[in-house]
Amino acid sequence: MASSAGATFTVLFSIFVTWTLISILGRAAGGKVASSDVVALIVFYVIGNLPTIIILTGFIAVLAVVTRSYRDSEMVVWFASGQSLARWIWPVMSFGLPLVLLTGVLSFVAAPWAKMKSNEFVQRFEKREDLKKVAPGQFRESAGSNRVFFVEGGANAASNNAVQNVFVNTVEGGINTVVVAKEGVIESDGKGGQFLVLKNGRRYQGTPGQADFQTMEFGRYSMRVATKVPVLGADVPVDNLSTAALLLVPNRYTRAELLWRIAPPVMCVLLMLLAIPLGFVNPRAGSSVNLILAVLIFFTYSNLVKLTEASVKQEKMQFAMAWWPVHLMVLLAAVGLFAWRLNVNHRYHPLVLLAAFKRRRACARKAEVIA
Repeated sequence: MASSAGATFTVLFSIFVTWTLISILGRAAGGKVASSDVVALIVFYVIGNLPTIIILTGFIAVLAVVTRSYRDSEMVVWFASGQSLARWIWPVMSFGLPLVLLTGVLSFVAAPWAKMKSNEFVQRFEKREDLKKVAPGQFRESAGSNRVFFVEGGANAASNNAVQNVFVNTVEGGINTVVVAKEGVIESDGKGGQFLVLKNGRRYQGTPGQADFQTMEFGRYSMRVATKVPVLGADVPVDNLSTAALLLVPNRYTRAELLWRIAPPVMCVLLMLLAIPLGFVNPRAGSSVNLILAVLIFFTYSNLVKLTEASVKQEKMQFAMAWWPVHLMVLLAAVGLFAWRLNVNHRYHPLVLLAAFKRRRACARKAEVIA
């Protein structure tokens, strides 16, 4: 099981990291996140989604081992030796307990922290001054949508904030103003104000299509930049809050988030139990059907949990009546499948199939002798 889990985790982790890398690089190319934060954001996104990867890893690992045991006829020997399918529960839980504990730690502690740090990086970039967000060779619109920047060159080695060959187009009160400069930098006045300081450039002001343009050359030109300032006490997304904070603030949003954090360790346990009876396969048939069914069950289970979370958030259900029905349904399904597989008189039980197979072989041999 450990070997199968290692291979499964490697594949799932590689796929998710690749998908995350493509997504974040696309956001960085679009100017939504800083290019210097790409690696950190990938790490935070991976940590935030590790519970899902670990749940799917445990489920597929147990299912693959049980399916292989059926396919290699090892389960026939197991049943013929007087062992029950229920005897698989202890070794599976011994293997899965570390995964359950790891999933719980990630869900309750690590994932909220990673989401908080990821949002901090994104918000910090969104609150940066307009000039600092400009990428060389690209037009960028200001936060107020009244100013367009273009920067031809990157920052100087001597100045961390300076950029080369700046173009700024501003529209205020129906008047168009174009400023071009050899260099631009953000400076603070020491009183909380931020100014865009342009050096060695020209300023053109007037109405497009008319000949009343005013031209001015300057050695230093300053304009105030509309900078977003974080407001103390603003609403914080609940998925950024720690679990202790969720318990201290009882409302529908925190209860919905708490329901989602409880789900991963419970899902990890129930899906591994469900994989034991679900791993049955005819030795003569392929095992790909079981894997497809496992993926469908996982996503259905996860979507049902998200549905109950949304119901709590919309106050359609109370937390006390929402967190357990889906898990109970999966537990009953696992118990039902165990009872089905333990019924030796059922026509799909492995022992019955083995007996039928032996009867067919005996009849075939008798037919050959008669022939």
